Amino acid sequence: METYLGTILLVPYDFVPNGWAACDGASLQVSQYQALYSLLGNRFGGTAPQTFALPNMLPSTPANCKYIIALEGLYPQRP
Repeated sequence: METYLGTILLVPYDFVPNGWAACDGASLQVSQYQALYSLLGNRFGGTAPQTFALPNMLPSTPANCKYIIALEGLYPQRP
């Protein structure tokens, strides 16, 4: 099954798989992740139009787990 771009998962391991990023509020370049930026915009931070931030879910992460977000995948169709 293919993952949708921007999908957030809670995983029980201490690494981030290829094609994913930790939901730790990191800043990303819009030029490198244009499709993800089109979904998230600057709602989690950043300085448009150069950067945007991933959601920071560290405060709500259960012990020994990690929230990750898909940097690759199918672009979700809007209704």
